[in-house]
Amino acid sequence: MTVLDTGDKRPGLGTDAAESVAALPDPRAVTLTRRTLPRQVPWAIAGGAIALVVVLKLALGNWGLAVFLAGVAFMAVLTAVSWRFEDSRRARDRFATSLISTAFVLAVLPLISLLGYTIQRGAEKLTPYFLTHSMRGVGSRDDTGGVYHAIVGTLEQVGLAALIAVPIGLFTAIYLVEYGRGRLAKTVTFFVDVMTGLPSIVAGLFVYAFWILMLGFEASGFAGSLALMILMLPTVVRSAEEMLKLVPNELREASLALGIPKWRTVLKVVLPTAFGGIVTGVMLSIARVIGETAPLLLLVGLTQSINTDPFSGWQSALPLFVYDQNHAGNTFAEERAWAGALTLIIIVMLLNLAARLIARWKAPKAGR
Repeated sequence: MTVLDTGDKRPGLGTDAAESVAALPDPRAVTLTRRTLPRQVPWAIAGGAIALVVVLKLALGNWGLAVFLAGVAFMAVLTAVSWRFEDSRRARDRFATSLISTAFVLAVLPLISLLGYTIQRGAEKLTPYFLTHSMRGVGSRDDTGGVYHAIVGTLEQVGLAALIAVPIGLFTAIYLVEYGRGRLAKTVTFFVDVMTGLPSIVAGLFVYAFWILMLGFEASGFAGSLALMILMLPTVVRSAEEMLKLVPNELREASLALGIPKWRTVLKVVLPTAFGGIVTGVMLSIARVIGETAPLLLLVGLTQSINTDPFSGWQSALPLFVYDQNHAGNTFAEERAWAGALTLIIIVMLLNLAARLIARWKAPKAGR
């Protein structure tokens, strides 16, 4: 090692101190970087985990167990490699990241497998004929019939439920965020929380007892809409409430400072700012109820014919169609049940896509 000549000639600096100063390393030679694993290493370990999934599936015959064990192996190997070639802090960071990634895969994999299996079983039967015909006059051995009457019923029932639930839920959220104070607001919040966990069959029984038994109305699509409305309401209130809370108070204060009344501030400033989130919450509530079967079994009835009047007579729906065909007990009915389930998934996806487009179109733009 080259000894640096410090050139320090101060009196009282002994030989030992001078040698200690001279022994210090050159600051320019000190590296400020740490060893980091190449980017390809985590991906290579992930590829090995995928290969391990296939091997474990062949050995154990269970996809779920194979994915779980491969995920544990991925976390262990990545953490060990990071601990060996990096340091303990980076190893802990790698472990936390791999844990989150593995949990995400384990959560999404069942959804992907469910969607894939439904497409596999229902895509063949999902034809234009199937979408434009009803089950009227179709026998148990006939490979005909379609889901048109159920699509009409589902769209009308869910549409009526949303038409009732969205204004009520939105006004309730506005009250809780903008005006609600004291005991009444706390009571409303409490009941909204209670309704969030309300079982669907309880909502159906309530509407059945009140609308049909007490008031004397008949089973119809509108009765089913009332039950779906009860199930939608807490989701609409909660999602709209959270979106309204995210609107900066500075926007409200600026509007009020200009002398604009509070109701007009809410209408022209707060609601347009939170519009995208409110639409998303409405779509979540629709997705929550569009597949409900238990309330419809009590309130809507089950018919194989097309009924476009939700206020009179029995009316079918997609969940009822799937339920009925699944219990019919023949091969053709099972194929129709899977095609009906796929139709329901497609409708939900289209509604969500439309909601995203509307939210993006109506979202406030900078510079307006």
